[in-house]
Parts: sequence; C-alpha cells; structure tokens
Amino acid sequence: MLVIVLENAPPRLRGRLAVWLLEIRAGVYVGNYSRKVREYIWSQVEADIENGNAVIAWRTNNEMGFEFQTLGANRRLPADWDGVRLVSFFPEAGEIDL
Repeated sequence: MLVIVLENAPPRLRGRLAVWLLEIRAGVYVGNYSRKVREYIWSQVEADIENGNAVIAWRTNNEMGFEFQTLGANRRLPADWDGVRLVSFFPEAGEIDL
C-alpha cells in the first residue's frame, strides 16, 4: 500500500500522480506498487512540488508496519525516538512563550 498526500501542489503534478494512483480525495493518492515504482513516483513529486508540500507513506516490515517521508515546508517534521519514527510540531508564529 502506498499513500501520497499533497498540499498546494501544481495541477500538472496532481495530473501526473492521477496517472499512477487513485485520487480518493482532493490531494490524497493511493496505490499498490513495488519499491522501484514508488521511488520513481516520489522522484516526480520531488521534481514538481514547487512551493507545496507532500508526505508519502508505505507499508513495510518494521515495528510500526509502515514508513513515511516528507517534502516541503510544514509544521510537522519526522523525529526518530529510539528507532521509532514519530511526528514533532513546530510552534506557529506567536505561540512561543518566553
């Protein structure tokens, strides 16, 4: 299983992904491909994302059962905690208390 979620992506990238994957909701694409095809699809996202952001998640044989990768500016960032990948958040502007 493969899932890609796009935000603020150019229409040409969304169209390109629609050739390979099923768009089940605006900006949410799913499919089931090999590692080689998944890496090819992600390289297309990396090349054409411009100012948008994206996340890809796929099924794998690890403790969590999946792996993910992000691209572009976003408040959510992957963080490794003793081998388990979690998500940390940057505070929004004006949220930092001194």
